[in-house]
Amino acid sequence: MSMRLAKALLCVFLSGFGCCVTAGETGVTANGVLIGMTAPFSGPNGVYGLDMKRVIQTYFRQINEAGGIHGRMLSLRVLDDGYETERAVANTKALINTEKVFALLASYGSSPTTAAMNEAFGVARVPLVGAISGADSLRQSPKDSSNNRYMFNVRASYANETEALVKHLVSLGMKNIAVVYQNDGFGKSGLDGVVGALKQHRLAPSAVASVERNSVDVAQAVEQIAGVNPQAVIMVTLYKPTAAFVRGMKKADQMPQFMTLSPVGAELLVQELGEQARGIGISQVMPSPWNDTTPLAHEYRKLIGPQGKPSYYGLEAYAMARVLVEALRKAGREPTREGLVNALESMHNLDLGGYRVSYSAQERSGSRFVDLTVIGPDGRIMH
Repeated sequence: MSMRLAKALLCVFLSGFGCCVTAGETGVTANGVLIGMTAPFSGPNGVYGLDMKRVIQTYFRQINEAGGIHGRMLSLRVLDDGYETERAVANTKALINTEKVFALLASYGSSPTTAAMNEAFGVARVPLVGAISGADSLRQSPKDSSNNRYMFNVRASYANETEALVKHLVSLGMKNIAVVYQNDGFGKSGLDGVVGALKQHRLAPSAVASVERNSVDVAQAVEQIAGVNPQAVIMVTLYKPTAAFVRGMKKADQMPQFMTLSPVGAELLVQELGEQARGIGISQVMPSPWNDTTPLAHEYRKLIGPQGKPSYYGLEAYAMARVLVEALRKAGREPTREGLVNALESMHNLDLGGYRVSYSAQERSGSRFVDLTVIGPDGRIMH
C-alpha cells in the first residue's frame, strides 16, 4: 500500500469522528473551525467580557444553523484573564499551543493585547481580529513591527477619540482641561492622545492624575484635579473608577464638564452612578446600538432578541465577529492562517451595514469612526 493511499484511508477513517484536518491547518477540521478568546469574565471588568462572549456565541450559533462557513461549524474557546496582562499572555499561549485554535477574536485591553501580540500570537503567526483597545501599539504598520501583521483592529484609536473630545471642549471655549487616567496601557495611550490633541490647539492639561488599574482609590486623583478648578476633565478610566472619581469631585463641590472614552461602557456607568451620570460626555467608536436605521445595529438587536440588553460593547463584539466570518468566507474552503491574513488585508471599505472597516498590507486601523454622546435624563444615551 502506498503512503499516499494509507494517508487517504486514515483521513476517511478519522473524518467519521470529525478529526480529519483537511487543510492541514491547526484548528481546522473537516467539520469545524476553532476560534479562541481571552478576556475578563470575572472581577470588576468581567461584565464587559461576558457581554462580548454572549454576543459572539449567539452569532456563531446563527452562522452554524445556516450551514457554517464552507460547511464547517464555528466553535469558540474562551479563557478568563481578569483584565490582567500576565494572565492574558498565558491564556493566549494556551489557546494557541494547548487548545490549538485556528485564530483569535475579541481581545480586551491595551496592555494585555499588546503583550499577547509581542509574546504570543504575533510570534506564533496566529491572527487576532478585534480588541477593545485604541492603543497605537496595536496599529503599527507590519513593515515597522512584524508582530502587527497578525493584529486586525475593528475600532477607532484612542487618538481618534481624544481628538474628537478635545475639539468639542475647545469649541465651547474651554481651556482649563484636566486629565485623570488609568495607570496602564489604556490610560497612558489615552493620556498621550489628549496631550497631543490639546497641543494642536496650543494647550496643555491643567492637571494630570492617575488611578491604578482595577482600583477605585481615587482620593489623591480628586485632590490633584480639584486643585485647579477645571472647566472640564477627560477621564481615561473604566466605569468603576470613573464613577468613584465623579462622586469624589462632586463631593468636593467641583462641577466640571466630565468626558470619557468608549471603553468606560456607557450603560455600566449609568448603572453605577444613577442620576449623577447625567451630563457626562462619552466618545463612542460604534454607531448607537439603539438606532434601527443603522443596519448593523438593527441586525445586532435582532440577533440578541427582545430579552437581550443592547450595549456598545455587545455591538462591537458583533462587528468583530462579522469581520472574522467575512474573512473566513474569503479565505476559501481550505483555510490557512496566512490565507486568513491575506483575506483580511483584501478588505477595502467593507460595509458591515452603516459601519465600514478597511485593511491593507500595511494598514491595521480598521476604522476611524467616532461619535460623541452624552448621558441624558433617566440614563438615556443621547447623540
